[in-house]
Amino acid sequence: MSISDFIRHHYRHFNAATVIDAVDAYEAHLAGGGRMMVTLAGAMSTAELGLSLAEMIRRDKIHAITCTGANLEEDVFNLVAHEHYERIPDWRSLTPEQEKDLERRGLNRVTDTCIPEQLAFRAIEGPMVELWNAAGAMGERFFPHEYFYQLLTSGDLEPHYQIDPGDSWLLAAAEKDLPLFVPGWEDSTMGNVFVANVIRGDIPNIGLVRGGLEYMHALADWYVRTTMGHPIADLQAGHGDGMRTGEHGRAIPADEAENTVGFFQIGGGIAGDFPICVVPMIHQDLELPRPYWSYFCQISDSTTSYGSYSGAVPTEKITWGKLDITTPKYVIESDATIVAPLMFGALLGL
Repeated sequence: MSISDFIRHHYRHFNAATVIDAVDAYEAHLAGGGRMMVTLAGAMSTAELGLSLAEMIRRDKIHAITCTGANLEEDVFNLVAHEHYERIPDWRSLTPEQEKDLERRGLNRVTDTCIPEQLAFRAIEGPMVELWNAAGAMGERFFPHEYFYQLLTSGDLEPHYQIDPGDSWLLAAAEKDLPLFVPGWEDSTMGNVFVANVIRGDIPNIGLVRGGLEYMHALADWYVRTTMGHPIADLQAGHGDGMRTGEHGRAIPADEAENTVGFFQIGGGIAGDFPICVVPMIHQDLELPRPYWSYFCQISDSTTSYGSYSGAVPTEKITWGKLDITTPKYVIESDATIVAPLMFGALLGL
């Protein structure tokens, strides 16, 4: 029995039935020519979501990704140091003394999985410092993900691969030059490493890495190009066939857009909140025409609450100008490490 057949047979009601509805709507969105943004919060890379996510990228079922700095780097850590990871099956019962012992051994715990500091972090620190300094010597500046793309596509890490490279989602993204957005990269191990090297004087200046505001600018341009078929500069100038200036409170209908873009959110936090805000920013602040996000699905184990972003129901996003009344909206209240691979497997026809 295929994954799709299994979930269609067993997932008939309640939260499980939402999985089927969300998969069907995802497929319909792509079949209609739509594009999909996937956002990765939490520790999805250490959970090895790349086992299914990489193939989703290769088969053009994902067209852009927003992720935390941790997810960006942890896929590479897993790629080069997987054999030295240590799993802790009884992680819920660890004593503070046992946690301290892990620290002394250089094992940084993520739930049940320990990342070996020397064999993961330090394994890519040297090559990354070289890339940062090379950019400085050329007078260039790059986004965090662009440095990682350079690292992976150079082939320098290939002798050190410890998993099938086909299971690395970031390598799949680099090979397709997938649009990637990483807000808050400084909240990551390699972000900390970068700052430490600047303080030591091993890297010339802090500006070698482009930051979050520039990512928002790039995301706005990507969204406008994808949905309207023109660079954002043309829209601002009022050029292009059939384009109009925006009107506050009004969006361009989906049938007037070149493409529509869906939003598949894993977890919450900055990985989800940062990119979804680009639509009201383009419309309300730039006063440019654009369609709403045309599909929305969030996998989250947050308790439903109007006092938090991750726990807010999708209809609240209508008030912020992110989603429309007619946007298909789904919330799957479950663990993403269980649900996302099932959904991706179904979408891949496995």
